[in-house]
Amino acid sequence: MLNLLEKSPLERRKLILEGNILPTLILLSLPTIIMAIVQSMIPVFDGFFLNNYGGVLVAGAVTFCAPIVNIINGLSMGLGSAGMAIIGQFNGLGDIKRVKHASLQLLVFALVLGIICSPLLYVIGHILTNYVNKDVAPYILEYLSLYSFVMPMLFMAAIYNGIKNACGQPEATLIRMVMLLILKIIFSFIFLRILRLGAKGAVFSSFCSYSIITLWLFYDLFIKKYEYQLSFKNYRPDWATIRQFVRIGLPSMLSSMFVFLGFFLINMEVQSYGPKVLAAQGIASNISALTFTVPSSISTTITTMISMNVGNNNIKKGKSIYYESLIIGSILSIAMILIITPFSRAFVKIFQKTVMDGEIINIATHALKIYNISVFGFTLFMIVQGTLLALGRTKVTFVIGLLRVWGFRYIFIILTRHILGVDAVFWGNLFSNTIAAVIYLIIMQMIPFESNILNE
Repeated sequence: MLNLLEKSPLERRKLILEGNILPTLILLSLPTIIMAIVQSMIPVFDGFFLNNYGGVLVAGAVTFCAPIVNIINGLSMGLGSAGMAIIGQFNGLGDIKRVKHASLQLLVFALVLGIICSPLLYVIGHILTNYVNKDVAPYILEYLSLYSFVMPMLFMAAIYNGIKNACGQPEATLIRMVMLLILKIIFSFIFLRILRLGAKGAVFSSFCSYSIITLWLFYDLFIKKYEYQLSFKNYRPDWATIRQFVRIGLPSMLSSMFVFLGFFLINMEVQSYGPKVLAAQGIASNISALTFTVPSSISTTITTMISMNVGNNNIKKGKSIYYESLIIGSILSIAMILIITPFSRAFVKIFQKTVMDGEIINIATHALKIYNISVFGFTLFMIVQGTLLALGRTKVTFVIGLLRVWGFRYIFIILTRHILGVDAVFWGNLFSNTIAAVIYLIIMQMIPFESNILNE
């Protein structure tokens, strides 16, 4: 880890292109895996403060709103993925000038897009008040209306991650995530534990945290001296470059948005069973984030390594990276399942420390055990998706991403809810991740392993 931090971006490029696959993959993945652990701890601490000091209604409302926020934020996720693939291939070619130019164009475009899209949360909040549980509705409106001020900063963070990963600097995103976790804990304690501001406190915590993080991002990208330092000097919108990002990123953007729209519809199903079930589902999701993000986090490193090698016309090594990643991902996911599952009930009780609601604890524990098993299929799914993104095959990721949530999970829930009740949501997660992974693995054996970006 320390050895990686000492290397310059150009030395890392050489390591990715010429070094041994397994040590390089592990070395570059370590910051990403640590970041995934830190990232998964953010909803854990959010859930702890919300459930213990916000109450069932506030916790349920925030759980319900999460996929709605991510529907809009899916645009930045898609652009970040496109940036990681395109900038990564420029980096593989050794063209630092194009790396810097493309990074600045993407960053500015994403910021403007985030500002334009943020009022949508306010509009959506007003519409939803007519269709959700009346007890939870006021908190949903309050949370979404205020969170619109946070949205542009979420866009900036997603693009920053894409740029840094494309340049082979995953530890930069780790530092950002550690800072965010610490800030979120501090501000959540202030706004939720001390001031008891409920839904407003949850938003204030995010706003204050991301404001400080955004200032740090600006320093790291524009003020700090290094090979890829950006500058606004002589900046002009380059619509050809922006169109390329949109063209490559559009399938991922739409996929992310539709996936989270599917999660929103699933939450609509869950909230019909009452606030306690919604809160329990949120607890299970927050805890399972650890088992899901850690093994699948190597997909980011895979995109970086494969995009750079394919950009350098090293197809054979790119294929080897893909196959070795499947092995590592399988081992990691099985390990996480064995570590987390036996302690499911103990983890759930942490979220009920002050209230100890037996109904919520039982539902959340049951859901968490099922969610944990589905991490194996999800890990393989994410590794293949990271490979396809590196190749620029975003249309494939768009179709399968939609099928995973809409074609497999949501339809499974609709067909089985009369038999399984709310359990249909939990088992649907396992079913969809497994089927999608199998289909992805078959597709990877059928398509050419070459750059769809440089070819076009």
